Amino acid sequence: MSADTVQMIMTLIGGLALFIFGMNFMSDGLQKAAGDKMRAILAMLTRNPVLGVLAGALVTAVLQSSSATTVMVIGFVSAKLMKLPQAISIVLGANIGTTITAQLIAFNIGDYAWAFVAVGFVMYFFFKNKEFVSYLGQTTFGFGVLFVGINIMGDTMKPLASSPVFIDMMMQVQDIPVLGVALGMCMTVIVQSSSATIAVLQNLAATAGPDGVTSIIGLQGALPILFGDNIGTTITAVLASIGGSVAAKRTAAAHVIFNLTGTLLFIWFIPYYAEFIQFISPKGPEVEVISRQIANAHLCFNLFNTIWFIPIIPILVKVVTKIVPGKEIDRLPSEPVYLDYNVLEQPFVAIHLATKELVRLGRMAYGMIVDAQKAFIGNDSTAVKQVMAAEETVDELQGKILNYLSAMVARETNTGEQGNTISGLMHVAADIEHIGDHCKNIAEFADAKIKKSYDFSEEAYEEIYSCFDLAKKMTDGSLEALENGDIEKARGVRQMETEMNILEEELRDNHMTRLTQKKCSPEFTVVYTDIIHDIEKIGDYCDNIADAVIKNDGVE
Repeated sequence: MSADTVQMIMTLIGGLALFIFGMNFMSDGLQKAAGDKMRAILAMLTRNPVLGVLAGALVTAVLQSSSATTVMVIGFVSAKLMKLPQAISIVLGANIGTTITAQLIAFNIGDYAWAFVAVGFVMYFFFKNKEFVSYLGQTTFGFGVLFVGINIMGDTMKPLASSPVFIDMMMQVQDIPVLGVALGMCMTVIVQSSSATIAVLQNLAATAGPDGVTSIIGLQGALPILFGDNIGTTITAVLASIGGSVAAKRTAAAHVIFNLTGTLLFIWFIPYYAEFIQFISPKGPEVEVISRQIANAHLCFNLFNTIWFIPIIPILVKVVTKIVPGKEIDRLPSEPVYLDYNVLEQPFVAIHLATKELVRLGRMAYGMIVDAQKAFIGNDSTAVKQVMAAEETVDELQGKILNYLSAMVARETNTGEQGNTISGLMHVAADIEHIGDHCKNIAEFADAKIKKSYDFSEEAYEEIYSCFDLAKKMTDGSLEALENGDIEKARGVRQMETEMNILEEELRDNHMTRLTQKKCSPEFTVVYTDIIHDIEKIGDYCDNIADAVIKNDGVE
């Protein structure tokens, strides 16, 4: 291999690296700039299957990767936040959304690449105190670097036009479409980005052949490679589903079937499809318009596939159920249900999943309050054992949630607001664990009471019951506020915290009155006051959770 060939290969790889870096940097900036809008799209994505295709396209347009969207959807399916038909519709939309990169590349703005880099640099590095401007700068800078990479790849490919070996290879691809499909698929599997390989394809196709007018590969030669790129991009979803739930594997299988079926259908009509694309695309010398033609071919391919797949989603569900048989394996209570490390690069998704897991942890703590109440007031020894077992589960699960949140902190894709939210969730995890600790304290008092066969007056029991009742309302309200970002619920918990403090004082005074009236035994005073204190502390931690929700919304 000559030195010139090595230099060309290294330059091509360097240009590709700049393209991928620019695309990822731009995606990070878009995510940060979108902020709450991404959460709104996420809410639509997880709650309304009818809008699945649109949501998938919008999320992918921001993430700049259908693979990232599919991985995110696989995480939701594994967590049972969405069903398979809904997930498939989002995957279909993701295939449409990923075509935006090729459309951007088709615009001949490479001459302005360095202008975008310069403007983006100024906005990104000199406006750190204005987050939104800085994020727009990051997006602009990434956009510019993306086109710098394209320019480098384009300049590097020009000498290929005079290479007889390369021209002969391209002729074989045109004559044998299956070779083109295999080439596109292998390229995308290696690079792990269909957008990158399609960008390479657009640059290659825009390189003039020996006559200086026609493309070195032509549209008919580019189409099989384009189809192969679409198949290759499914590998990321397949890898993400390994070790996942049965539903996750079925989602990945649906993605493969969708792209593979489209290729098997279109490959028989390449000449006719090429004529159609040429008809709807701008006219002019082939090397000047072929990049736009490839972008349009990419869009139409995924659009046509989506349109005819939408009505047969139920059939596709049955097919993937046959291909990937089996039932979901029940998880241990201490095993996370929602956490997915594959989505950490998308903070808005990871925060959503972590919040869901924290609510699940909180529901366990709520169950401990119920059992602690049964144990102490009803002298229920079974409830005592349930509290003790649940406390170990809560501790173990809380540790796994904190590990996940810590992994999120290390990501550079977090905005300042997202960083504060993650910090708040860490405190929430500790608050929920403390609720479990106080339930355990109450269960230990209950166990001692059962073994020693002592009792309180009816009035004392009624007071403790009312205290438990308020604690349950506060816990339920704080968890609902956390799950839905409900500020009014959070404020309601704050009001109940004031009630809890007043109630604790009243109950202490009432107990002292009963002692003077000899209605209660002095030896039980410590137990009574400790029980009331433990319940009041549960209220404090619920108030902390409510505070975290209010601060996260930026309201005080």
